[in-house]
Amino acid sequence: MADITTGKPAPEGRGAGRLSDRQKDLIQKFAAFGSLILLAAVFSFTSSAFLTVNNGMTIALQVTSIALLGIGATYVIITGGIDLSVGSVLALAGVVAALAVKELDLPVSLAMLLGILTGSLCGLINGIIVTQLRLPPFIATLGMMLIARGVALQITGARAVSGLGEAFGVLGNGSLFRVESIDDQGFPVVSFPGIPYPVVLMIVIALIAAFVLNRTVLGRYIYAIGSNGEAARLSGVNVARVTVFTYVVSGTLAGLTGCVLMSRLVTAQPNEGVAYELDAIASAVIGGTSLIGGVGTISGTAIGAFVIGILRNGLNMNGVSAFTQQIIIGLVILVTVWIDQLRNRR
Repeated sequence: MADITTGKPAPEGRGAGRLSDRQKDLIQKFAAFGSLILLAAVFSFTSSAFLTVNNGMTIALQVTSIALLGIGATYVIITGGIDLSVGSVLALAGVVAALAVKELDLPVSLAMLLGILTGSLCGLINGIIVTQLRLPPFIATLGMMLIARGVALQITGARAVSGLGEAFGVLGNGSLFRVESIDDQGFPVVSFPGIPYPVVLMIVIALIAAFVLNRTVLGRYIYAIGSNGEAARLSGVNVARVTVFTYVVSGTLAGLTGCVLMSRLVTAQPNEGVAYELDAIASAVIGGTSLIGGVGTISGTAIGAFVIGILRNGLNMNGVSAFTQQIIIGLVILVTVWIDQLRNRR
């Protein structure tokens, strides 16, 4: 029987279960963090440019997409579900925002809001299909993945949407606290590149998502559903509504990620986001989220996202081909899931 206040299995004896679960969560999180430190140490020795401010900001900027999608994936996976559609929803939301600017002449902020709401709608449909039509999450979101990608290609004619103006690129390319000066020849000299807006957005959303999971009743319900959905239902939790909420979160963050990515490119690509769902799931699993549900943290997912980001960045700096990188990251995912399975069996 699940404890509805924690979302974890109820302890059989005095202090037995809770301490064990907490220890396992901490071990998994510190293992992921240890891997992160180890990777940073190795790449700092293999490349002198790795431990620089500019490269640090580059890694953080590259990680934002994985982290935002990973946060949504964490919510869904904790309930025992999966969302394979986020890569395609990302592309659809981005092209909707771009077309709203170019064809409808809407302000950029309103167009991006429309793109984000497109992601929310896709998430809502996913949640309804899973809870009301009783389709397995894998099948429901696989169908949405194909539909969203098809719609994105259809409304753009499979062509990139360009000519969006400088304002469209502010969200993806702007930065906070940027410091620059003018040299004697009149050229700008950047002293500090600033914190990119997408990184600021990632930090704020991660803090909010962690607060909801750890400090609210809704968060306890999400854990409870993943631990034992029937026990949660008998305890008075509206399982369907909470499950739909997690898919809406995932879709909304996919829509936001799409707008950020298209803003960085200042061009909307209907083929953007291919296989991003795998990175999102991988970041959550590396950070300790269990694929059987009931276990996971936002901080762990953030660590997992940086593990993937640093691994790719360091391998690029050392001239490792993109194909070899896929093999290495695939092996990391397999080992991580295997360790997760061993942990669950024990």
